[in-house]
Amino acid sequence: MKPKRSIGWIFGVIMMICVFCIDQLSKYWILNIVHLPEKGSIEVLPFFNLTMVWNKAITFGMLGQLGALGPIIFTIMASLIALGLFIWMLRSYKWWVTLSLGAIVGGAIGNIVDRVRFGAVVDFIHLHVAGWSWYVFNIADSAIVCGVAILLADAFFQWGKKS
Repeated sequence: MKPKRSIGWIFGVIMMICVFCIDQLSKYWILNIVHLPEKGSIEVLPFFNLTMVWNKAITFGMLGQLGALGPIIFTIMASLIALGLFIWMLRSYKWWVTLSLGAIVGGAIGNIVDRVRFGAVVDFIHLHVAGWSWYVFNIADSAIVCGVAILLADAFFQWGKKS
């Protein structure tokens, strides 16, 4: 027997809005206050730079060879996926799933807005240490990765399920 649906989805929507707003504010700051596109890269800490990357592809640069159609295809795909995840969020009974889906959808919408506005996603967080460097990413990407990690952990450990 499924538990009664509560108003918990509201917290997912709040998470979605927060992630979206923080993501867009950080990108506004990078583009209009720091003027990172003109500077290229700024060292903040020995392991952390602000590095400007216009990501026209998807995760890790995959499918970047699609050219002018890429942003259109990625925007449509991301919008459909975000809609499906939003519906899942509204139907979720577990608060951690609801919040993680809110983070994923908020991040996806942030990146969708970039693709519509600029034809590419604004990436600027660059972590590196001892010659090792991770891909440049943004707040939306971080929210998506954290949300997916929680969903995977929930599925793997079956949290909230009685044995």
